[in-house]
Amino acid sequence: MLEKLVMFLQDELDIPAEQVHLALRNTQAIPSQLPMQLWKYGLINLGQLEKIFDWLEAA
Repeated sequence: MLEKLVMFLQDELDIPAEQVHLALRNTQAIPSQLPMQLWKYGLINLGQLEKIFDWLEAA
């Protein structure tokens, strides 16, 4: 699940791998925490956060 989420972030939302890895360091590999970490650090906007939650809900 985590690998698919990372692929979605990079492929669909164009979030650089470095930013994803920064947020991953603080999530303890729990997929549901990753979107909030990205938003907390200002690496994604609110619209992107909503898209991620929609993707997680559908997955």
